[in-house]
Amino acid sequence: MKKWLKYVKPHALYFVLGPLCMIIEVIGDVLMPYFLSILINAGMDGTLTVGKSIGLAGLMILTALIMMAGGVGGSYFGSKASVNFAADLRSDIFSKVQKFSFANIDKFSTGSLVTRLTNDVTQIQNMVNMLLRMFLRSPGMLIGALIMAITIRPSLTVVFAVVIPLMALSVFFIIRTGFSRFAKVQERIDHLNSTVQENITNVRVVKSFVREDFEREKFGNANNSLKNTAMSAMRVMIFMSPVMTIFMNLATVAVLWFGGQIVLGEAGMIGGMQIGDLSAFLTYVSQILMSLMMITHMLMMSSRALASAKRISEVLDEKSDINDDNAAYKDKVIEKGEIEFKNVGFRYYKNSEDQVLEDINLKIEAGSTVGIIGSTGCGKTSLVSLIPRLYDADEGEVLIDGINVKDYSIFNLREGVGMVLQKNVLFSGSIEENLRWGMENATKEELQKAASYAQAHGFVMGFTEGYDTELGQGGVNISGGQKQRLCIARALLKKPKILILDDSTSAVDTATEKEIRSSFKNELKGSTKIIIAQRISSVIESDTIVVMNDGKITGIGKHQELLENCEEYKEIYYSQTDKKEE
Repeated sequence: MKKWLKYVKPHALYFVLGPLCMIIEVIGDVLMPYFLSILINAGMDGTLTVGKSIGLAGLMILTALIMMAGGVGGSYFGSKASVNFAADLRSDIFSKVQKFSFANIDKFSTGSLVTRLTNDVTQIQNMVNMLLRMFLRSPGMLIGALIMAITIRPSLTVVFAVVIPLMALSVFFIIRTGFSRFAKVQERIDHLNSTVQENITNVRVVKSFVREDFEREKFGNANNSLKNTAMSAMRVMIFMSPVMTIFMNLATVAVLWFGGQIVLGEAGMIGGMQIGDLSAFLTYVSQILMSLMMITHMLMMSSRALASAKRISEVLDEKSDINDDNAAYKDKVIEKGEIEFKNVGFRYYKNSEDQVLEDINLKIEAGSTVGIIGSTGCGKTSLVSLIPRLYDADEGEVLIDGINVKDYSIFNLREGVGMVLQKNVLFSGSIEENLRWGMENATKEELQKAASYAQAHGFVMGFTEGYDTELGQGGVNISGGQKQRLCIARALLKKPKILILDDSTSAVDTATEKEIRSSFKNELKGSTKIIIAQRISSVIESDTIVVMNDGKITGIGKHQELLENCEEYKEIYYSQTDKKEE
């Protein structure tokens, strides 16, 4: 409850006013049949006068207007409360996801997180809105109508003693069966969202391999799975309304039967039951059973919302395995950029025996350029991911300027590290807006300078709108090489003390790549530069080259030294050149 009350407190006024307005409507609902019974009884026994009829009519009209005001107010404040509740909850979930490490994100699929942020929150919002409108209204009407019915004829209320337990038992079994099925519906929505996202994001690959039919079939399977699961859940719930209607009609027939006999038997008796009383009693029967139907509807919605609440709680309760709660130097910033790996070991799956990185010992001097080369899957990306704490080492420690990376605040650590990932990511918006991720307040001159160093200024100015050119999602309307150069420019704008390029020039021709490497020497003289590459030409001029194989460092040195002393490096070198080993 503490978790959810957090989202109630800021909007407590709406949460109070909504139910209070609904109580006003309930009072009117309960009084109206009573006023009508007086009018009918007076008309039947000949005591109705013009003045009395006008007075009762005026009272009923006034009551109806007050009820309308209460109903409108209840709906308005209920909507305000539920929408604000959902907005705050959605904001917290999004903020929580932003704090997740890569390991946390790996635990949830992207489609699942999207569903939880949208559909699941909407289910909670609908439930809150329903509760505010019905939570007091339904019980209030039930209690009020029951009291009035007992006042009219206590013996007739025996009907409720029979009907209500049977209704409750039926509802219990229906909701119990439906709850687990709604949880499965949300899981199917996750799968559908993941399928759609994957297809749309990679639509160019789908078309290039002519896999549209396969993707249509894949989507159809996910869509049908959701449809069938949803129908399975709704198949249970559709019994709710007919069952409730049967009980309501049976109760009405019973009251008419027994009540009609009482009216006929007591006709003309002083204090006997009159037609107006029977009419009012029937209305109260209807109100009692309608209130029970509303409670049942609330429970039905709650069963689905509770499944969503559980899924949302999984995200909110997930603890990021990377945080700076115990950081010893939270105010410390990276000053020089010296990096050292001491006996580092790392695995993605903590229960796995095989390590991705094993016994890594490496020291990188501040301001130097280091190239890392090795076969695909040898651990190059995993190694550099430990520097900005995208993952944490399982063994040993990673130091920057002699301080363990875990002792920096995450903000200061990542602020001092610029990283151009293997998968280049650009966002919807203009080229300028994307570059400003590196430095939000950069001037036009600084933007163009960074783009020039990254060899991007030329092709940007070739666009009609230059830096105001709008990029599609993921930068789909520019080439791979252009994306890489824009990502490099974005990182250069940041002016980091440590720059990591993870195979980020693979789509750039060798001449352009050489110009980019040359610009690093001028623009980032004091920064430590780590270049991961597949091509020897990308790292050959580095101060130090690190060779990796199967999660281990097999060679460290300059180009000539490695040619003489490292078999793996020689194999890579000769496989990429026409020269043959003597």
